[in-house]
Amino acid sequence: MPSSSDVVVMTDQSSAEGSSAQLARAVELVTGAAPLILDARHFYDGGDGALRLDGRLVIPSEALDVQPSVLIVYEIPPHDRSRFTRFQADVARSGIPCLGADAQAWRNATDKRHTVDRFRAAGIAQAESLVLDRPTLATALTAFDRLGRNVWARPAVGFGGRDVFHITTAARLHAACEHYRRIGSSWLLTRDAHNFDEHGRRHQYRVVVLGERVLRVCEHVQTDPDAPCNESRGAISTVLAPDVLPQHLRELAVRATASVGLPFGGVDLVPERGGAVFEVNVHPVLDVPQGFETVAVPFVLAHLTDATVNVPARPESVRPHR
Repeated sequence: MPSSSDVVVMTDQSSAEGSSAQLARAVELVTGAAPLILDARHFYDGGDGALRLDGRLVIPSEALDVQPSVLIVYEIPPHDRSRFTRFQADVARSGIPCLGADAQAWRNATDKRHTVDRFRAAGIAQAESLVLDRPTLATALTAFDRLGRNVWARPAVGFGGRDVFHITTAARLHAACEHYRRIGSSWLLTRDAHNFDEHGRRHQYRVVVLGERVLRVCEHVQTDPDAPCNESRGAISTVLAPDVLPQHLRELAVRATASVGLPFGGVDLVPERGGAVFEVNVHPVLDVPQGFETVAVPFVLAHLTDATVNVPARPESVRPHR
């Protein structure tokens, strides 16, 4: 039976980040009605889901046929985003409001080879990186020498600090070469940013941006100098008021997000030497301290601005940060 639903929240439900529940709660808070929650995997290449020319989402295996006024897409794992591009093109043609779902922008942010190029073209400060694709050890050593023999290796497509290594010796470089060869990944060598705080700990900031606004700032501190500043790798995180971050770093985060073509993203940057950006995350984790009120609610509100959805008056506590 065909039906209508003002807001559809679509995530990959095999992911454990919990974004779907946060977004559903935000939609209900803002609109007074629960959204329809769909599994994005139906709309990957080979799935049975489709967006018809009349703007209806259908999933035959679930006997679902729905007309969304707004589509909120989130938490599509990086390695699966290439399987979602056809659906993204259909969404773009449909005119259904869906913020930040441009396939090319996702590719720019997801594949660090593209990210480096976009940052360079836009003049975004970044640590020097060299791309390696199944290199010989001699080629990797040449890159290692050029970058000062103190580097970080990271996969072209990855997340959560996985498959990331700090390298200061030829032996560790050789091990990294073998690792990326085994997993079949292109990779980057990036010059160490020397991002140490006054206590000698590595640190960086995650800055969540929506348009020209900074919604949330979190500092990640890592006591292990050879581990990335990810919570999953042992870093400790502290939420900061956005205005604690110097204005030039807030502006850098906004420009970095725009440089890859996104209106929203989570920017990882360091303050040393005036600031440098590592990457822009398409879908920063929402199930984090203050993530609901500072990120999920403004993100939902941004979808509804130009949509024909009834949004009742809301309390000051859920208004987005300016």
